[in-house]
Amino acid sequence: MSKLRIIAYTDGACSGNPGPGGWGLYFKAENKKGEILKENKFYGNEVHTTNNRMELIGAIKAMEKLNQKNGVSLTIRTDSTYVRKGITEWLFSWKKNNWRKSDKKPVENKDLWEQLDKLVSKHSVNWEWVKGHSGELGNEIADALARKGRDEAKTISQL
Repeated sequence: MSKLRIIAYTDGACSGNPGPGGWGLYFKAENKKGEILKENKFYGNEVHTTNNRMELIGAIKAMEKLNQKNGVSLTIRTDSTYVRKGITEWLFSWKKNNWRKSDKKPVENKDLWEQLDKLVSKHSVNWEWVKGHSGELGNEIADALARKGRDEAKTISQL
Protein backbone atom coordinates (compact mmCIF):
# COMPACT_ATOMS: atom_id res chain seq x y z
CA MET A 1 0.00 0.00 0.00
CA SER A 2 1.22 3.49 -0.81
CA LYS A 3 2.76 5.55 1.94
CA LEU A 4 2.06 8.77 0.08
CA ARG A 5 -0.83 9.77 -2.14
CA ILE A 6 -0.49 12.62 -4.62
CA ILE A 7 -3.65 14.22 -5.95
CA ALA A 8 -3.37 16.62 -8.87
CA TYR A 9 -6.32 18.79 -9.81
CA THR A 10 -6.02 20.15 -13.34
CA ASP A 11 -8.07 22.67 -15.29
CA GLY A 12 -8.02 24.82 -18.40
CA ALA A 13 -9.68 28.09 -19.34
CA CYS A 14 -10.00 30.02 -22.57
CA SER A 15 -11.48 33.37 -23.57
CA GLY A 16 -12.92 32.58 -26.97
CA ASN A 17 -12.21 29.22 -28.50
CA PRO A 18 -9.59 29.80 -29.86
CA GLY A 19 -8.30 32.73 -27.85
CA PRO A 20 -6.13 33.57 -24.87
CA GLY A 21 -6.00 30.60 -22.50
CA GLY A 22 -4.58 29.34 -19.26
CA TRP A 23 -4.02 26.09 -17.41
CA GLY A 24 -4.00 25.44 -13.68
CA LEU A 25 -2.55 22.69 -11.52
CA TYR A 26 -3.01 22.14 -7.80
CA PHE A 27 -1.02 19.32 -6.17
CA LYS A 28 -1.50 17.99 -2.70
CA ALA A 29 0.38 15.18 -0.99
CA GLU A 30 -1.46 13.20 1.68
CA ASN A 31 -0.42 10.50 4.09
CA LYS A 32 -2.46 7.30 4.62
CA LYS A 33 -4.70 9.16 7.10
CA GLY A 34 -5.60 11.79 4.49
CA GLU A 35 -3.62 14.55 6.20
CA ILE A 36 -2.16 17.09 3.77
CA LEU A 37 1.63 17.07 3.98
CA LYS A 38 2.44 19.48 1.16
CA GLU A 39 0.67 21.60 -1.46
CA ASN A 40 1.89 23.23 -4.68
CA LYS A 41 0.19 25.46 -7.23
CA PHE A 42 1.22 26.07 -10.82
CA TYR A 43 -0.29 27.84 -13.81
CA GLY A 44 0.63 29.01 -17.27
CA ASN A 45 -0.86 30.37 -20.47
CA GLU A 46 -0.82 30.71 -24.21
CA VAL A 47 -1.95 33.77 -26.15
CA HIS A 48 -3.76 31.80 -28.89
CA THR A 49 -5.11 28.38 -27.96
CA THR A 50 -8.26 26.36 -27.27
CA ASN A 51 -9.91 25.21 -24.08
CA ASN A 52 -9.18 21.54 -24.86
CA ARG A 53 -5.49 22.28 -25.38
CA MET A 54 -5.34 24.06 -22.02
CA GLU A 55 -7.10 21.12 -20.32
CA LEU A 56 -4.55 18.73 -21.83
CA ILE A 57 -1.59 20.92 -20.91
CA GLY A 58 -2.79 20.98 -17.29
CA ALA A 59 -2.66 17.17 -17.23
CA ILE A 60 0.72 17.13 -19.00
CA LYS A 61 2.17 19.58 -16.48
CA ALA A 62 0.93 17.36 -13.64
CA MET A 63 2.83 14.43 -15.11
CA GLU A 64 5.95 16.51 -15.81
CA LYS A 65 6.08 17.91 -12.28
CA LEU A 66 5.65 14.52 -10.67
CA ASN A 67 8.89 13.13 -9.35
CA GLN A 68 7.52 9.70 -8.68
CA LYS A 69 9.33 7.60 -6.12
CA ASN A 70 8.56 4.15 -4.76
CA GLY A 71 5.33 4.05 -2.80
CA VAL A 72 3.74 7.07 -4.49
CA SER A 73 0.25 6.90 -5.96
CA LEU A 74 -1.00 9.61 -8.35
CA THR A 75 -4.62 10.56 -8.87
CA ILE A 76 -5.47 13.21 -11.44
CA ARG A 77 -8.84 14.84 -10.87
CA THR A 78 -10.15 16.82 -13.82
CA ASP A 79 -13.47 18.37 -14.74
CA SER A 80 -12.65 17.71 -18.40
CA THR A 81 -14.52 14.75 -19.83
CA TYR A 82 -12.39 15.24 -22.95
CA VAL A 83 -9.17 14.58 -21.03
CA ARG A 84 -10.46 11.77 -18.82
CA LYS A 85 -12.24 9.85 -21.57
CA GLY A 86 -9.47 10.59 -24.05
CA ILE A 87 -6.77 9.05 -21.88
CA THR A 88 -8.85 6.18 -20.42
CA GLU A 89 -11.15 5.22 -23.33
CA TRP A 90 -10.29 6.74 -26.70
CA LEU A 91 -6.48 6.79 -26.85
CA PHE A 92 -6.00 3.07 -27.55
CA SER A 93 -8.34 3.21 -30.57
CA TRP A 94 -6.84 6.44 -31.85
CA LYS A 95 -3.35 4.95 -31.88
CA LYS A 96 -4.60 1.68 -33.40
CA ASN A 97 -6.37 3.67 -36.17
CA ASN A 98 -3.33 5.82 -37.01
CA TRP A 99 -4.61 8.78 -34.98
CA ARG A 100 -8.04 8.80 -36.60
CA LYS A 101 -11.34 9.02 -34.74
CA SER A 102 -14.24 6.67 -35.39
CA ASP A 103 -15.54 9.13 -38.02
CA LYS A 104 -12.14 8.76 -39.81
CA LYS A 105 -11.23 12.40 -39.11
CA PRO A 106 -7.81 13.15 -37.61
CA VAL A 107 -7.59 13.37 -33.83
CA GLU A 108 -7.37 16.99 -32.72
CA ASN A 109 -4.45 17.95 -30.48
CA LYS A 110 -2.51 14.84 -31.51
CA ASP A 111 0.76 16.46 -30.43
CA LEU A 112 -0.47 16.86 -26.87
CA TRP A 113 -2.11 13.42 -26.74
CA GLU A 114 1.18 11.84 -27.81
CA GLN A 115 3.05 13.80 -25.17
CA LEU A 116 0.55 12.84 -22.44
CA ASP A 117 0.56 9.20 -23.53
CA LYS A 118 4.36 9.06 -23.29
CA LEU A 119 4.36 10.60 -19.80
CA VAL A 120 1.53 8.42 -18.50
CA SER A 121 3.26 5.25 -19.70
CA LYS A 122 5.96 5.84 -17.07
CA HIS A 123 3.57 6.11 -14.12
CA SER A 124 0.61 4.52 -12.45
CA VAL A 125 -2.18 7.09 -12.67
CA ASN A 126 -5.78 6.98 -11.54
CA TRP A 127 -7.94 9.36 -13.60
CA GLU A 128 -11.05 10.76 -11.91
CA TRP A 129 -13.68 13.16 -13.20
CA VAL A 130 -14.97 15.84 -10.86
CA LYS A 131 -17.93 18.07 -11.62
CA GLY A 132 -16.67 21.58 -12.32
CA HIS A 133 -17.80 24.47 -10.14
CA SER A 134 -19.30 22.06 -7.61
CA GLY A 135 -17.39 23.43 -4.64
CA GLU A 136 -14.66 20.77 -4.46
CA LEU A 137 -11.75 22.80 -3.10
CA GLY A 138 -8.98 21.30 -5.26
CA ASN A 139 -10.99 21.81 -8.43
CA GLU A 140 -11.86 25.38 -7.47
CA ILE A 141 -8.16 26.15 -6.86
CA ALA A 142 -7.16 24.67 -10.24
CA ASP A 143 -9.96 26.64 -11.92
CA ALA A 144 -8.80 29.90 -10.31
CA LEU A 145 -5.23 29.21 -11.44
CA ALA A 146 -6.37 28.48 -15.01
CA ARG A 147 -8.39 31.71 -15.07
CA LYS A 148 -5.36 33.63 -13.74
CA GLY A 149 -3.28 32.22 -16.60
CA ARG A 150 -6.00 33.08 -19.12
CA ASP A 151 -6.28 36.64 -17.79
CA GLU A 152 -2.51 37.12 -18.09
CA ALA A 153 -2.68 35.79 -21.66
CA LYS A 154 -5.44 38.33 -22.41
CA THR A 155 -3.20 41.13 -21.16
CA ILE A 156 -0.26 39.86 -23.24
CA SER A 157 -2.45 39.59 -26.36
CA GLN A 158 -3.48 43.25 -26.01
CA LEU A 159 0.12 44.53 -26.03
